[in-house]
Amino acid sequence: MRYSLITGGLGLIGTFIAKILLDKKISKKIVCLDAFGRYSSSSNMNFEDFRKYRLDYLGKNIIIERGEAKYPSVINKIISKYKPEYIFHLAALPLAKLQNLNSDEAAEGSILTTTNIINAVENLRLITNYELKKFVYASSSMVYGDFKSSTINEKHPTNPKEVYGTMKLAGEIVTRGLCNFYKIKYNIIRPSAVYGPTDMNRRVSQIFIEKALKEELINIQGSNEKLDFTYVKDIAKGFVLSAINKNVNNEIFNITSGNAKSLKEFVNIIEKYTGKIKYKITKRDSFRPKRGTLSIDKAKKLLKYKPDYNLYKGIGECIHFMKTKKIK
Repeated sequence: MRYSLITGGLGLIGTFIAKILLDKKISKKIVCLDAFGRYSSSSNMNFEDFRKYRLDYLGKNIIIERGEAKYPSVINKIISKYKPEYIFHLAALPLAKLQNLNSDEAAEGSILTTTNIINAVENLRLITNYELKKFVYASSSMVYGDFKSSTINEKHPTNPKEVYGTMKLAGEIVTRGLCNFYKIKYNIIRPSAVYGPTDMNRRVSQIFIEKALKEELINIQGSNEKLDFTYVKDIAKGFVLSAINKNVNNEIFNITSGNAKSLKEFVNIIEKYTGKIKYKITKRDSFRPKRGTLSIDKAKKLLKYKPDYNLYKGIGECIHFMKTKKIK
């Protein structure tokens, strides 16, 4: 039986990674390790509803393991039981604001869990013939801190300015160090501004779409604030490509749309679906790093990655879900 393990597997990105792995028959079964954390939820639907929609979307070949990778006994048992071919490590506090308020828990999510997973893989290898094909670590574009130019690539200095980016970078260092030491193949993914159906973590994209549908006032923080908004299906595709490509190992990739848009442009695109939107522009949060476009040239060249969704198409699928409660 071919298994893949996704930590944080019932989260937004994990759900769509699982869907690709099953649809492309890369894995027979997906093991989703999830703590079922209840951090935040949509204003018009409860947390349980979102989880149900995700499970309905994925179908039958999902194995749910409730637990946390910060406990060695939990992750050792799961890896020994299923011997996954691929591991996608996404488990962490889902939002920058949450991590900034909970640095101890953020450290557990990025440093301790990553250490435990990689150690579990090595421990099993030492006593069996088990070999992991690829470990894929979910980092973030927040590791860069303030962008030094409007478009940056993976060689841009990493200088995070808040807890979230700091802990994600720490997880990258653990991944590189331990995987190199144990000779485990890995790749690191740096996504940006993910959005998509069933999002429940109160990201700016979700808030804007919800308020537009309710005809409520939207607060745009920063007139020139630009983000490389990336649809969740494109991010999930990048994760999978980095796992299954046998010849591309031990690399770091920006997986984004490769085309940053301002928050005002995001609102303008929503208006094409909803009609006129009420909004006001206020001062941006000073702690947020200044961002822009993340170059995806490296991913295009090595992984043959190409985004399928522009912002108009992606927002359309989000609105479709909010109106029909069905994922396209």
